[in-house]
Amino acid sequence: MKWYEENCVFVWTLLIAICVIVFGAVYSSTLGEISGACMSWVSHYFGWLYILSIVAFIGFCLWISMSKYGKVKLGKDDEKPEFSNFSWYAMLFCGSTGIGLVFWSIAEPLSHYAAPPFGIEAGTMQAIDFSIRTCYLHWGITQWVCFAVVGLGIAYFQFRKDKNAQLSNLLSPLVGDKLTEGWFGKFIDGFSVVVSFAGVATSLGLGVSQICGGLHHLFGIPQTENTILTIIILITLVFIISAITGVYKGIKMLSNLNTYLALVLLALAFIVGPKITILNNLTNSVGQHIQYFFKDVFMINAFGNNDWVMNWRVFYYAWFVAWVPFVGMFVARISKGRTIREFIMGVVIVPTVFTILWLSVFSAIALSTVQGWSLESVQQLIASPETAVFIVFSEYPLSQVISIMIIVLLGVFFITSADSATYSLSVMTTNGNINPPVYKKVVWGVVEATIAYVLLSAGSLKPLQTISIAATLPFLIVMIAMMPALVKDLKKTINEKDNL
Repeated sequence: MKWYEENCVFVWTLLIAICVIVFGAVYSSTLGEISGACMSWVSHYFGWLYILSIVAFIGFCLWISMSKYGKVKLGKDDEKPEFSNFSWYAMLFCGSTGIGLVFWSIAEPLSHYAAPPFGIEAGTMQAIDFSIRTCYLHWGITQWVCFAVVGLGIAYFQFRKDKNAQLSNLLSPLVGDKLTEGWFGKFIDGFSVVVSFAGVATSLGLGVSQICGGLHHLFGIPQTENTILTIIILITLVFIISAITGVYKGIKMLSNLNTYLALVLLALAFIVGPKITILNNLTNSVGQHIQYFFKDVFMINAFGNNDWVMNWRVFYYAWFVAWVPFVGMFVARISKGRTIREFIMGVVIVPTVFTILWLSVFSAIALSTVQGWSLESVQQLIASPETAVFIVFSEYPLSQVISIMIIVLLGVFFITSADSATYSLSVMTTNGNINPPVYKKVVWGVVEATIAYVLLSAGSLKPLQTISIAATLPFLIVMIAMMPALVKDLKKTINEKDNL
């Protein structure tokens, strides 16, 4: 009985995961219909809430970093950061959505170029400007503020207030310890786990599909279930071993390696690509991003068609929220000893700058390649986003080398994202213990891999991805409540400090 009380979140979320695996395998089409209906309902009625919430998260992060609370340390006043700045940045980037950025860095700019929202003509300079600044917005500050809001709260309560690393603890200043330690807290923690493993599994599936696409494009290896299974097994073994060895060894080492590899790939892409175009693109697109930032971030039609906004912008915002529980948990774990101001700089500003640099290079290469193509040809290219990057780079020198580097980078990104997710899920299902038992890491590693394999074998990751994103609505409301809760406790901390 005692074991169940301590592990009830683990037991129930594991049962839900097993049901998802079975249902996804047997009733894939039904899952697709349900998920599509749920996402349409959430987007139609609450798209505005996602947009305003992102704006609120941006404002909150900027305000708290510049306020008097910016000096508060995530830990005791004399504690130092556990990791060097480079290792910290590397783990932040590799443990979050880096795999998605690699997957979409070619396909997404081309998607908006070929099919922009109503009012912008496809294939024009206006479409090019819109596509690039849209990618900056989707992969830049809007996702990182989501991770920062939750990660900051967890790190503060864990390292400053000596509480367990549980998401429910972030609400204790508003609802009290009795509720967060009881059924309400268990529900919040369990719901966070369910949203996390579904979101992670679908993103890992995207990574596997792109690796398969690259191997097929380069070496003619067939994209069969056996190929998918072999890749998943090999990578799963590596990331489980990495997760077992812990943050200080496996995850840190792989993140450093991945970051070096990403920097080399970025430099090589710049060297072989249209250099002047890339530099002009960076200069122009950053200006466009700044000039149109508020218009773009608030973009929603009061009277017109919102299909594009819902299918892209709101979808992305909800996808980031689906990643928030596990990324926030991981970001908090590696940020002990940082001040709040350092935390916001490292979690929001630095990754956003790197993302813009990355996308400025890859978007320029993609859009330069398709100049002169018909829109139909571009649409055919992006219809298979997992191979788009390899097809585009086949037009440039060293295409074989770059394509192999992309496959390796995807594999390592797969590993770093999965092992940080495995670690975070284990913590969330062990009452916030930052040293969870090995068997839970193994279990969640196998669950993530199994869901990815089952859905890829069924022919589509979309249903689970969509339903996990639609399910983020309740957690979005929890995230909104976390901001005043954190400020309330910070005020108490500052007052106690002033009275000493």
